[in-house]
Amino acid sequence: MDQEPAIHMRFEGKSVLVTGAGTGFGSALAYRAAQEGARVGVHYNRSRQGAEATATRIEAIGRPASLFQADISSWDAVKAMAEAVFEEFGGLDVLVNNVGDVATEQMSWRDVNQEIIDRVIDVDIKGTMYMHHEFGTRMLDQGWGSIINVGSTVIVRGSPRAPQYAAGKYGVLGLTKSYANAFAPTVRVNAFAPGFMETDATLAREDWNTGRRERLIAATPAGRIPPPEDLAAAALFLATDDAAHMIGNYLIADGGYNMIGA
Repeated sequence: MDQEPAIHMRFEGKSVLVTGAGTGFGSALAYRAAQEGARVGVHYNRSRQGAEATATRIEAIGRPASLFQADISSWDAVKAMAEAVFEEFGGLDVLVNNVGDVATEQMSWRDVNQEIIDRVIDVDIKGTMYMHHEFGTRMLDQGWGSIINVGSTVIVRGSPRAPQYAAGKYGVLGLTKSYANAFAPTVRVNAFAPGFMETDATLAREDWNTGRRERLIAATPAGRIPPPEDLAAAALFLATDDAAHMIGNYLIADGGYNMIGA
């Protein structure tokens, strides 16, 4: 019988805020940080029920969890959240900018409209920039910190389904490198780019259930599409002391899928 991989206490005594932690990869990241010893901030916008479920899981293993609500496409809302987080935690060690709008309802570039474009850009680019500005400023003032931006391998191949999503994630790459330069060496900024994951949202997509999943597995050397829990530890690595010399990196974990097109 295979043994469960060991969980190392890389965040004992540290505070970690994960945006979009009520669902999918964000929930997995928040729970993993708690498993590794962190005090966790669980951010959500509309998914309060999901955020409460994430917090309940964290508290069940004896770790504290705090809920924070904000629409990150609003600069005022982000500023208010930053003030609340730093007041409650007395500082912040790690920020994980996980929130991103992938326009899951869009099946083709032909389906795009201005509302979808604006929504994706407002969250993925503007919202991520607001988060860097407000949280990064406070981290610089406190004298330490690490920021992880969740990107996507879509920047390698583009997205014929949703071009605005690819543009948004290219924007996240630009923000990562820009703020990495601006904040170094006090605050390290890096990005983690997961490949396809079988989140609840992915499993519910029409294209995922009509052959796309099988095609992607066939093109992935690892031979599988993992659940988000399998990638959370790799993402959080970027905030550990072992990654102390990593600044402005874009770390990809996709089972080798994009290696084929390299």
